[in-house]
Amino acid sequence: MWRKFSGLLLRNKLTFSLTVVLLTVFMGYKASKMELSYEFAKILPENDPTFIDYQAFKKQFGEDGNVMVIGFEDKNFFTLSKFNEWYHLSKTIKIIPGIKEVISLPTAFTLQRNDSLSKFDFVPLITQIPTSQKDVDSIRSKINSLEFYNGIIYNKESNATLMAITFNNASLNSKRRLDIVKEIRMLTEEFATKHQVEMHYSGMPYIRSQMMEKISHEMTLFLILAVIITGLILWLFFRSGIIVFFSLVIVIIGVIWSVGILELFGYKITVLSGLIAPLIMVIGIPNCIFLINKYQSEYITHRNKMKALSRMIETIGVTLFLANITTSIGFGVLYFTQSSMLVEFGVVAGISVIVTYLITLILVPVMLQLLPVPKPKHTKHLEGKRINKILASIDLLVQKKRKAIYVTTLAVTVIGILGMLRINLIGYVVDDLPKNDPVYTDLHFFESRFKGVLPFEISIDTKKENGVFSENAKVLYKMKALQALFGEYKEFSKPVSIVEAIKFSYQAYKDGNPKYYRLPSITDLKTLSDYSGSLNGQGTKLKTFIDSTKRITRISLQMADVGSKRIKEIVAEVRPRVDSIFDPKEYTVSMTGHSLVFLKSNDYLLYNLMESLLIEIVLIAIVGMTLFRSVSIIILSKLPCLIPLVITAGVMGFMDIRFKPSTILIFSIAFGISSDGTIYLLTKYRQELRKNGGNAFAAISTSIRETGLSMVYTSVILFFGFSIFSVSSFGGTAALGILISLTLIMSLITNLILLPAILLTIANRRQNKEMMKTSMIELEE
Repeated sequence: MWRKFSGLLLRNKLTFSLTVVLLTVFMGYKASKMELSYEFAKILPENDPTFIDYQAFKKQFGEDGNVMVIGFEDKNFFTLSKFNEWYHLSKTIKIIPGIKEVISLPTAFTLQRNDSLSKFDFVPLITQIPTSQKDVDSIRSKINSLEFYNGIIYNKESNATLMAITFNNASLNSKRRLDIVKEIRMLTEEFATKHQVEMHYSGMPYIRSQMMEKISHEMTLFLILAVIITGLILWLFFRSGIIVFFSLVIVIIGVIWSVGILELFGYKITVLSGLIAPLIMVIGIPNCIFLINKYQSEYITHRNKMKALSRMIETIGVTLFLANITTSIGFGVLYFTQSSMLVEFGVVAGISVIVTYLITLILVPVMLQLLPVPKPKHTKHLEGKRINKILASIDLLVQKKRKAIYVTTLAVTVIGILGMLRINLIGYVVDDLPKNDPVYTDLHFFESRFKGVLPFEISIDTKKENGVFSENAKVLYKMKALQALFGEYKEFSKPVSIVEAIKFSYQAYKDGNPKYYRLPSITDLKTLSDYSGSLNGQGTKLKTFIDSTKRITRISLQMADVGSKRIKEIVAEVRPRVDSIFDPKEYTVSMTGHSLVFLKSNDYLLYNLMESLLIEIVLIAIVGMTLFRSVSIIILSKLPCLIPLVITAGVMGFMDIRFKPSTILIFSIAFGISSDGTIYLLTKYRQELRKNGGNAFAAISTSIRETGLSMVYTSVILFFGFSIFSVSSFGGTAALGILISLTLIMSLITNLILLPAILLTIANRRQNKEMMKTSMIELEE
């Protein structure tokens, strides 16, 4: 098959080349339309109960992650000029297109009892701009009497204040969000500079915007670094500017296709899919190296250009095909996670690997046919005197010291397992950011002053109309008990709910006396209910906390970024106590919000990525069956790929690098790429066995010496290629780059030393069995 393809390609190079060029123009056009994703990453599958609860909550009450907060701490906040300018800033931000609501101390509302109409009126706290310090002091006194706002937008103890800015849904999930955040920052920094205060920013819209800007910047940075590093290494190998240039062009064509494929599938660039382009750049170059190395070595042997090209395609074509299949499987198995973000990344990356291989297989022979024959300086790297000495030593080690190899491998593996047992399974919302990043430090500012900004929601379904207020409003008193339960945990902020609104109303009913900020008795509650606008839940200020039928209500809390492990502990602790307050037979109480969705997403990814790794091992083993029908060879040949993963996991444990979605991806990607080396050596070993009549020792020696050189060159490219990700400001991406680089170096060592040792041991045992059979036959005769 490969011989026929070789002849067809070399005879019709113009047709093949034009086809690739025309399709690349089309893919380039599609790639030009590529957009960043501004929506919250969907990790859980649509049939997951946690995801279903969250979607139901959003449908009922709206988006919970649409509030950006800005704040500062200043004991002199209540001065005339500063207070007034904070007021004007609030009003200015409110009129920015895309902003739904702004709440701050100067724009807050209070309730005023209207006996003539038997209702409460929502009245602005400031009816006119203060003109003197006395006016501001009066406002401060009034604010201090309104316990409703303490801990929500103002902290009496620390003198910290914040402004809560609500985005509308259209702006929240579009590019417009980035522009709004920039405009808000520009306005607030002017305020901060003038009054010499340190401004802090947080909330999900802000965090997501900052993340997306970093992704956009780093995607370009990684691609540039990938081109520079791979180009430099190619030059060091081949010493030919033309070969370097055309090799880079060929792989860049693969990159264009990868972005075009993203667009064709209707996907957008996320924190993961943004890595595909530089990954293809790094993974695609080794294809060029293997093909060019084979061509040059064949040409040196017989000085026949066409024969060298034909032999290159016939021998290396199948090897690279199997190697790229294994790499593609490493990405493709992410499809089985059913997580839309990982499915998009895995499917597109997997397809792009195969497409880039095909493009390389077509264009590299065309390039080499058009270029002049290689000069001695261009093939000097094939001599590789130092590397060949090392390979010769490895060959000797494999032939003579196999027991030492097994003992050393076992010892290192055991150490790796011990380290692996130390790995901590925990993730944080801003886990990937360095501790000194402003997003991280600002988040902790709000955690220390307001106990966090991450949404945690409780939805209460009474299962009947007017259930919130029926039976002497017993649900309200149950909600009070539930709020007290969550108040025992320092991780949660002060709640906002219909209960807090009623307490606010009762204080207003009692002429603003702070001691009446409490849930009234049943008698006073009935009196309050006569005041329309307090309990009917239909006013614009209350409709986000109770539905129109008064059947479903919510309690909104904010929480600190305490990590997935702590959230899980809290949920496990409170669930029985929640059920003791709200009998599950009568009520449906759901805990949801960004915080819990994140928790479930983290656990879901960890489980499913491990599952996909097992699927990957099986699939790659099946690919290996095309080379050998021996089950023992296929199973044992997986050890050189698996042991580096154990070592890497051990390093993670000893270095306190946590298991999280970004780092667990390492194992799936690295196993697929590590398997390439196994494929290269096994393919060469099989070819050599056929050549020399089954002499395993000679076959191994030739395989190590001839394939080893290209494997070393490829590993160098991949090592430095993946190392570019270490410059990322995202901790997970940086860890991915460093740990994959480490894994690939380990896999090079195991594929060059352990794998040949295993193959020789298997060959020895078979030879011994054959000899025993022969001896038995001779004895019988």
